[in-house]
Amino acid sequence: GKAIYDNLHPSSIIVGDHINDAKKFSKLMIESAVKQEIHLLFTSPKEAEAIKLFSNTYLAMRVAYFNELDTYCIRRGMNAREIIEGVSLDPRIGAHYNNPSFGYGGYCLPKDTKQLVANFQDVPQSLMSAIVRSNSLRKDFLAEDILGHNPQTVGIYTLAMKSGSDNYRTSATLGIIERTVNKGTNVIIYDPSILSDEFMGLEVMKDLNAFKRRSDIIICNRRSSELSDVQEKIYTRDLFGGDE
Repeated sequence: GKAIYDNLHPSSIIVGDHINDAKKFSKLMIESAVKQEIHLLFTSPKEAEAIKLFSNTYLAMRVAYFNELDTYCIRRGMNAREIIEGVSLDPRIGAHYNNPSFGYGGYCLPKDTKQLVANFQDVPQSLMSAIVRSNSLRKDFLAEDILGHNPQTVGIYTLAMKSGSDNYRTSATLGIIERTVNKGTNVIIYDPSILSDEFMGLEVMKDLNAFKRRSDIIICNRRSSELSDVQEKIYTRDLFGGDE
């Protein structure tokens, strides 16, 4: 959603080599950034790759953790927001990456978690595999919960994994669509970024008001003011109104 900004304001730059050319390269990157106070780390190539994989897998673990907390609350009839707010008051945990969703998606987390699991090949582990499995279980559970409302037509409000982005590659919403369609439910999509009239063999609507009228339940990973007039139809697990 803000790739250019992130490149101009990096929190850190990690260079996978110790040679002089690596230092020259890092200098060029710092000079091109707007932010100048940047953590700089030189490592060997394998360590640099591992830093990226372990960092993204940790973030995926946080997403999976709070999603499983939310799943627990749905099943137990408890207030997930209150519990998350209480848990997040612990400074060791903090109030970031704590907003439930349909699951992690996008360019990095799905592929990096699976890559890390593959890299563990002959190394004992259970947590890394559990993160990947948890993300799939979350979508299984939510699809079941959505169908429990007995909708005739399920409306999907945009496919992007988060607000401010048009990236829907490996979006968790795609997993929800697949699972509901497999149960024989009629699914329609509203997404202005899709130019075609169909996606995954499903109708893509361009008229938002017509989409609202036809949908018995509207699935949206993140809330939108465009849907404020049909709150009674909304199905989302966005408790805090944001991506993190």
